Amino acid sequence: MAGKIQVQFTLHMPAGKATPAPPIGPILGQHGINIGEFVKKFNDDTMETMQKYGGAEIKVPVDITVFIDRSFKMVIHPPVTSSLLKYKAKIKSGSGEPNTTKVATLSEADLEEIIDIKMPVMNTNNRDSIRKSIMGTARSLGIEVK
Repeated sequence: MAGKIQVQFTLHMPAGKATPAPPIGPILGQHGINIGEFVKKFNDDTMETMQKYGGAEIKVPVDITVFIDRSFKMVIHPPVTSSLLKYKAKIKSGSGEPNTTKVATLSEADLEEIIDIKMPVMNTNNRDSIRKSIMGTARSLGIEVK
């Protein structure tokens, strides 16, 4: 990885299941990244996350820095909140009308696990603030927390 940065961006991709197909391939290609190398490295680095969640499609944010010489650096973050909530609730998608139709219920223990996972990447160390943020995402998906 050499010197000058050409571009930085973030993608949300399924852990261990990235492919060179759209939309990932074209995004990487326009910045001159070796797509095959990136996909292999990303899948290798996120395979443990995919296995931890039983092969479910868990999206993880990855910060990508592309340098002038077309080398790249990536930083993989914990899974996105909505993916964790859907995994814990055992649902594929949220409710189309979350204010009237609830699709699942989570326990406080499930919520605490998600708080522990998300704590390192949140902009606060206040568990109550993180709880409120996660509960807001749960509400928007039609998931109740009891």
